[in-house]
Amino acid sequence: MKIKKAVYPVAGLGTRFLPATKAQPKEMLTLIDKPVIQYVVEEAADSGVDFFVFVTGKGKQSIENHFDASFELEAALEKTQKIDLLKKVRAVSGLGKFVFVRQKQPPLGLGHAVLMAEGIVEDDYFAVFLPDDVILSQKPCLKQAIEVHEKYGGGVLTVAKTDAEGQERYGIVEVEKTDDPKVHKIIDIVEKPGSEKAPSNLAVIGRYILPKEIFEELKQTKAGAGGEIQLTDAIRALVKKKDFYAYEFEGDRLDCGDPLGYLKATAKLALQKGETSEEFRQYLQSIL
Repeated sequence: MKIKKAVYPVAGLGTRFLPATKAQPKEMLTLIDKPVIQYVVEEAADSGVDFFVFVTGKGKQSIENHFDASFELEAALEKTQKIDLLKKVRAVSGLGKFVFVRQKQPPLGLGHAVLMAEGIVEDDYFAVFLPDDVILSQKPCLKQAIEVHEKYGGGVLTVAKTDAEGQERYGIVEVEKTDDPKVHKIIDIVEKPGSEKAPSNLAVIGRYILPKEIFEELKQTKAGAGGEIQLTDAIRALVKKKDFYAYEFEGDRLDCGDPLGYLKATAKLALQKGETSEEFRQYLQSIL
């Protein structure tokens, strides 16, 4: 069965970017000429997904507005013959169908946010994106994960090798080998175990393909690390019942979840953008 729906948990408070995120969502901070959230929605669309579920909270209306049609703006661009800009604006709302679910209480963790999408996601398998992670790759990262799912079945978590610091920050998987050195059978997963307890150096990074049974596990999952309902804990319980695979994706991950990572991502994209790269490179060289 094809993966047609993607869930985006975007109800977080964005505290690491305050005061910039006091009145605007962190997901709407721009990387060059597009907000961060648009990059990850475009990745899903390029992977064959056409139904996007956003779990939002207070103060997130601009995300909904961004993916909605803007008739006044489009009319103004058409009247002034700014056709290239008009095409870009229309392309955003034309990516697929958008549904927004309001998380009325304060955020209770990634697991709780995913659970909010249960009434909308009825497919056997669906995708979950962490919007902080923008992944640059020739083949969309989710498309790579979908191909693993189609070959092996089961759930798929994209992973990357990490260090001791990463073992403190991310979910870490314990795995067994398969016939593909980039694909590993998951036998356990632990949230932020630290280097001494980590079962491997493979950290879960930003993309999930999950079975619908995850919702029942989430309903039974108690608050874990940080006092939040952890998606990792629900996956850990489900690994005992269904197959899950860890896939070392091909691509360059830009971590936009904190100010330093966001600055690095901006610089990297600016150096790659054809119309700005050379001038920006010369500018950086002039100030370093």
